[in-house]
Amino acid sequence: MAGETGCQLGQEVGYSIRFEDVTSASTRIKFVTDGLLLREALVDPLLSRYSVIMVDEAHERSVSTDVLLGVLKKIRKRRPELRIVVSSATLKAEDYMQFFAGQGAAEDNETARIITLDGKMYPVDCLYLESPAEDYVERAIKTVFDIHATEPEGDILLFLTGREEIVSVTQQISEQAALLPQKAQALLPVPLYAGLTADQQLSAFEPAPENTRKVIVSTNVAEASVTIEGIVYVVDCGFSKLRAYDPSTGIEKLTTVPISKASATQRAGRAGRTRPGKCFRLYTEQSFLSLPQETTPEIQRANLAPIILQLKSLGIDNVVRFDYISSPPSELFVRAFQLLSSLGAIDDYAKLTKPLGIQMAELPVNPMMAKVLLSSTKFGCLDEILSIAAMTTLQDSIWFNQDEKRGISPSIRQFAVEEGDHLTYLNIYQAFVTKGRKEAKWCRDQSLIHKSMMKAVSIRVQLENHLKRFGIDMARRQAATTEQIQRCLTTGFFAHAAKMQPDGTFRSITGGITLHAHPS
Repeated sequence: MAGETGCQLGQEVGYSIRFEDVTSASTRIKFVTDGLLLREALVDPLLSRYSVIMVDEAHERSVSTDVLLGVLKKIRKRRPELRIVVSSATLKAEDYMQFFAGQGAAEDNETARIITLDGKMYPVDCLYLESPAEDYVERAIKTVFDIHATEPEGDILLFLTGREEIVSVTQQISEQAALLPQKAQALLPVPLYAGLTADQQLSAFEPAPENTRKVIVSTNVAEASVTIEGIVYVVDCGFSKLRAYDPSTGIEKLTTVPISKASATQRAGRAGRTRPGKCFRLYTEQSFLSLPQETTPEIQRANLAPIILQLKSLGIDNVVRFDYISSPPSELFVRAFQLLSSLGAIDDYAKLTKPLGIQMAELPVNPMMAKVLLSSTKFGCLDEILSIAAMTTLQDSIWFNQDEKRGISPSIRQFAVEEGDHLTYLNIYQAFVTKGRKEAKWCRDQSLIHKSMMKAVSIRVQLENHLKRFGIDMARRQAATTEQIQRCLTTGFFAHAAKMQPDGTFRSITGGITLHAHPS
């Protein structure tokens, strides 16, 4: 957008994401995440700085998007001149118009409009299996080579569920492609998933070398968020990984589930961007017809504690009766209230406590880490907890060439301690700012990603500024002991406590579930 308008990024056109703000006083068009816009509402409850708010990709139904739409509906009652645009490729527009208009609101019904824009879309043939595949991963690899052998030129986009599958399939395609005849067109597999560095992700968008067909092996990140040029063939495994919070155990799980019809349509659409394409669905047509219409909204399967904290800080006390597009189940509310009460964020009347609850709501980290940060001065480990919070809040990987099967690389192993990952992260951060002097060369030598580490430094500064604003004494004291840090972490993460068993597994304190340490 900045390039199209001929301005420097951060001037008339800018963006804001968590812990990064590239805007100025002259910014007129601002790209912002839904979560960050909700945080802006803490300071400016009517979002008076904006005259038009456009919510894109609404069909993804993230928690922040659903809550933001509910907040915008409340704001519009006070600011009828505010224009709200909700856009999506697969949205049920009537449901959203009804949500904003409300029953019998004649004036709103007159002002609300559905506008359909027909994009340039080429026809896509959807092909199904005659019988279910025994192993969709093996079938996916076979389908890729069948396409390469029989179909005209055009790149392939293969949808799989996660990093482990993608790494394995990319390697297998590379090995089999090396056995192709020398004169045959080459096959180049390229992975694409959220854990890759920015540079690694960009390689998926680069044109394939001459006489080479590119195979993008991706998670559902390529379903709607990005458009890759040159894709003519899509191979859809029919599954994706879905994050779901179990209120009975308090544990969040990442499980492989069948996709929805809306997702299948989105995936197929990737093949018709530049010319007529084909979508090879690795399931039967009967299976497709039995798929759910849409994916379960995140708000109905997520930990609601951060959302309740945020809504209450916006002055919305009756969070159960808040206007949700899809109401969450009561079990999620009960568990969230229990957690927030245990953390001391709300009182017996479910009101935010002062100052703890209010300060926890303002910190841009999850409630458990917010409690740890605000408790750190009592345990004399503020400096260390700030570093740990910055490292664990990072959404990017801090090391490259990580192999989940082999575990952490030898260069990272020097920082690892038996007390756990939090202390390991602290050692890495402290080594980066002292021995490493924040240098890129030092990071390369330690298999660390310099950009991610610098982002951690920036996040730490911003968290420190928040605590200063709360009047917390930031004077540096003597280094904290490991026990001080562990005790402080427990004030927030007690809900995740587990006891080690003789066989090396762990048993959770609540629920008695057997847990295993991840290989990495």
